[in-house]
Amino acid sequence: MQEQLQAALRRLEELTHQLQDPAVLADAARYPALMREYKQLEPLTEANRRLETARRDLAQAEELLQDENLDAAFKAMVQQERSENRQKLEDAQTELQRLLLPRDENDDRSVILEIRSGAGGEEAALFAHSLHRMYSMYAQKQGWRCEVLSLNATELGGVKEICVEVEGDGVYSRLKYESGVHRVQRVPETETQGRIHTSTVTVAVMPRAEEVDLVLDPADLKIDAFRASGAGGQHINKTSSAIRVTHLPTGMVVECQDERSQYKNKDKALQVLRSRLLEAKRQEQKDAQDADRRSQVGTGDRSERIRTYNFPQGRVTDHRIGLTLYKLDAVLDGALDEIIDALRTADEAEKLRRSAES
Repeated sequence: MQEQLQAALRRLEELTHQLQDPAVLADAARYPALMREYKQLEPLTEANRRLETARRDLAQAEELLQDENLDAAFKAMVQQERSENRQKLEDAQTELQRLLLPRDENDDRSVILEIRSGAGGEEAALFAHSLHRMYSMYAQKQGWRCEVLSLNATELGGVKEICVEVEGDGVYSRLKYESGVHRVQRVPETETQGRIHTSTVTVAVMPRAEEVDLVLDPADLKIDAFRASGAGGQHINKTSSAIRVTHLPTGMVVECQDERSQYKNKDKALQVLRSRLLEAKRQEQKDAQDADRRSQVGTGDRSERIRTYNFPQGRVTDHRIGLTLYKLDAVLDGALDEIIDALRTADEAEKLRRSAES
């Protein structure tokens, strides 16, 4: 760990000098990249300072306790300080180990969030709408921007499928734990017998891909324009502004009809397609390597049931870490931090364990 720490601190010093260089400040591409790296490494300085302080204070306490003539009361105070500084030292070491763990290269990215109703018919579609609302409210609390890219709604206000771009700092680092099958248990409004129904909704969180990440060959694309359907007034039904992009090698299809402009819909559809293709490639790599498959809490398999929302008991349970909260209403109003923080802590603990074993 010491070699890693010294290398990281040297890199931080280099970045400090580079970010003061007028040529770097004027470079619109280089400056943001260096600044992101600097912000990632900066917490190491404070953690290292706490480590050195705890180490020095512990050594001073140990030295004082070597004196056999210490007053009993003073000796007890020094022993207490020694115990506290040992704990501070352990905490600082753990924090440094966590900060030195390899970062997910996608953590700072915005995401493409896809929500699809699964088993349960209209009840599943209604819950998909609830999950979209939940993530929208969470994004608002975080200061992120949400934009609907495509929407397939039901007549009763449910959502068969919705694709949303969530833009902001570190969005993927928080929302990546949401990929998987979300299960809801409740009595539908249409249920006359009062029976509890179980429905499912699938959530996919993909790092937003940029054009430089994946170059699409025009020969691999079939692009169709068609008339949009649904709400939007007369204009949306009279022009062929909606776009359907088919990726011929994979058969992957993306539709976008949210914008009135055909060109804007095309750009959004291509962005979603890039993100899906990159995510598929990333998933293949994870499946090929057992270590990568354990890089997140659980397997990360989207067919895995990750969470249950039980309305009769007002309970939310995340099955990956056995966390149960009796605050269903708050969670559905976007209070996700407690769950996400627990998942992130479990993820880091697993990575620290593997790091110690290797």
